[in-house]
Amino acid sequence: MYKILQKQFLNPTVCKMVIDAPLIAKKAQPGQFVIVRALADSERIPLTISDFNRDSGTVTIIFQLVGEGTMELSTLCEGTEICDFVGPLGKPSQLDGLKKVAVIGGGVGCAIAYPVAKKLKESGCCVHSVTGFRNKDLVILENEFMAASDKLVVMTDDGSYGEKGLVTAALEALINEGNQYDEVIAIGPLVMMKFVCKVTEKYGIKTTVSMNPVMIDGTGMCGGCRLTVGGKTQFACVDGPDFDGHKVDFDEAISRSSMYREFENCRREAACNLLSKEAE
Repeated sequence: MYKILQKQFLNPTVCKMVIDAPLIAKKAQPGQFVIVRALADSERIPLTISDFNRDSGTVTIIFQLVGEGTMELSTLCEGTEICDFVGPLGKPSQLDGLKKVAVIGGGVGCAIAYPVAKKLKESGCCVHSVTGFRNKDLVILENEFMAASDKLVVMTDDGSYGEKGLVTAALEALINEGNQYDEVIAIGPLVMMKFVCKVTEKYGIKTTVSMNPVMIDGTGMCGGCRLTVGGKTQFACVDGPDFDGHKVDFDEAISRSSMYREFENCRREAACNLLSKEAE
């Protein structure tokens, strides 16, 4: 069992937990994930490692309340234990040798982008970060990104904080200012990553995206996380989650990601009703 040492809601729908998991912390690298099961009868859900501390033996996860599994996880309190916490899984992000990189994070995807920016900064890379949110109330990890970046641009759709507009506009502005990036790393909603790749393709900039579709076992056996990359079938949990963004079939991935939306909404509503009754 894995004890929750710290718990904090970063905004109304995004929760941060620091977990006592020394064996995972010892091996974890940016880009990898864990498979989590909150309770003995909970579903298995993949969550990317947002941070880790080898000295204290802790692993940080940041997740959005989307379905039943994340809602159950969010009800656990500091001092209680998570039933299963398996990892690290997936291939680490390949960050060696990069001199100047733009890291693009969208929404809760910033929790995945942050450890990448942090590792790059620690290695001496010049890091320009762009983070995007729908509005001011949803902004997360701003101070962390500031510490890990040489330049940070915060975008909001409605202009309530930072600059108004999409991350693609901020990225293209940075490119047009003369910044020559070895690579762009984009992590966030599928649609966001798709259009980041369309921007970078025009300029011939290598672009890596983090693909986190439906995962179940995290070992490549179930096939739930299959993608088409460069015309070939790949599995995000074992071949990724990082892929060449210019080769990913985003339209297929977006279509597949919507297959379970109705079921997910029903399970979330059922979980809300159950939790409300338990609280009465």
